Amino acid sequence: MTLRSDLRLRAALSLLVLAIPLAMSAPAVAKDAKSIDTSRLVSVGGDVTEIIYALGEEKRLVGRDSTSIYPQAATKVPDVGYMRQLSPEGIMATNPTAILTVEGSGPPETLAILKNAAIPMETVPERYDGAGIVEKIVRVGAVLGVEDKAKTLAAKVKADLDAAVAAADARPETGRKRVLFILSMQGGKIMAAGNGTAADAIVQLSGAINATKSFQGYKPVTDEAIIEAKPDVVLMMTRGGSHGASDEELFKQPALALTPAAAKKSVIRMDGLHLLGFGPRTASAVRELNAAIYGKANASQ
Repeated sequence: MTLRSDLRLRAALSLLVLAIPLAMSAPAVAKDAKSIDTSRLVSVGGDVTEIIYALGEEKRLVGRDSTSIYPQAATKVPDVGYMRQLSPEGIMATNPTAILTVEGSGPPETLAILKNAAIPMETVPERYDGAGIVEKIVRVGAVLGVEDKAKTLAAKVKADLDAAVAAADARPETGRKRVLFILSMQGGKIMAAGNGTAADAIVQLSGAINATKSFQGYKPVTDEAIIEAKPDVVLMMTRGGSHGASDEELFKQPALALTPAAAKKSVIRMDGLHLLGFGPRTASAVRELNAAIYGKANASQ
């Protein structure tokens, strides 16, 4: 082999070595860059649907899940079922070109069937903080191809939330009330919110203390735990059926009757999506909860 031939062979091998990692990464890049048809969109998750409306892109919607009840206009869009109990038939009946879901939607079997049906599906990460809300808005905007509108909305929502949280955070730690969030009282058993939940996050953002922060997630709590929690306020979602309870029924519960909240009959009820949705209206939820806990005149004192 001549010197020139040897140099040519080495050059070819060098190019081949460089090309291998590029070729391996190309499909992922193409997938990320590829836009999907969202002209007929099913939205799963009240926060996701709310963001779509806030972006002015609601004309794409042909279906939404049962938690998507804001704005009121969303309730006129066909309901495909509860976000955690979706059926593939209900979604496919809308003939969607794409599905946009919030993280945690399911069940997994339904999602697998929908993916096998070759319906593009995008998932929006779920986080319970300001950065998470911004991430949701940016993600939805990217899927819909309206990045500039999403950037504008995200900046507005972030500024509003930062101001609301700063006002609530001005309260000294020693003056903060303890809040017990009750998810349900089915069968007389109290299901409360622990650490890492949307309820825990909104209570803290509103300048209060989650009285049951010692455990993770939503769990049934014992009478002893409720008494030890010493809540000043009970927080619940406005809801009916077996999950709801009147103030009278609430404080008939033996353990709750022994709490500071019972002494003052202090109960706050708020719309669940507004309170726990962590979407464009979270700043409003922070202000409303702060005012309900501490009083409007002293909301930030």
